[in-house]
Amino acid sequence: QVQLKESGGGLVEPGGSMRLSCEAPGRIFSSSIMGWYRQAPGKEREFVAALRWGTQRTYYAPFVKGRFTISRDGASAVTLQMNNLNPEDTAVYYCNRGTTDIYVPGPTWGQGTQVTVSS
Repeated sequence: QVQLKESGGGLVEPGGSMRLSCEAPGRIFSSSIMGWYRQAPGKEREFVAALRWGTQRTYYAPFVKGRFTISRDGASAVTLQMNNLNPEDTAVYYCNRGTTDIYVPGPTWGQGTQVTVSS
């Protein structure tokens, strides 16, 4: 069941930046874990970043290497700022909401937004 809405994807050149946004239908509760996952063609969906809504503690996949930042945006949205993008970051990016595990997605997903890094 899709209840989250992503926006901000598109085409960007290598080394460029892009900001993704995920809007929830209502206020996000402090017990929520908001995460970003991605799926490249022919690959499995993988964890990118997550944020514990109540504490604002953040978690990142090793491949992020300081390039991405997940943050709260008001009471009902989470953003993913991506800098120094490279072609390997090309994927459909999905927003996710869970409550129990940082690295295991919860049941609520967005429809995904395509990010293409290419010259």
